[in-house]
Amino acid sequence: MDLRPGDQFETRIEGGRIVLVQKKKRAKIARLVKDPLTGLPMLSAGKNAPILTSEQVAEILSDFP
Repeated sequence: MDLRPGDQFETRIEGGRIVLVQKKKRAKIARLVKDPLTGLPMLSAGKNAPILTSEQVAEILSDFP
């Protein structure tokens, strides 16, 4: 659920149950780091970030001018 201290929730009652909905998603923070293999600068979104594959990049760029 990726909950952290300080997260805020909207609270409501549905069918006799208390429902908590996270008010605001935290922004993902990317940092510029040095690649340990090449030594070149790269962006890192952290350990839990989803992996962006070459196929996904090709699909994203397929309609780029």
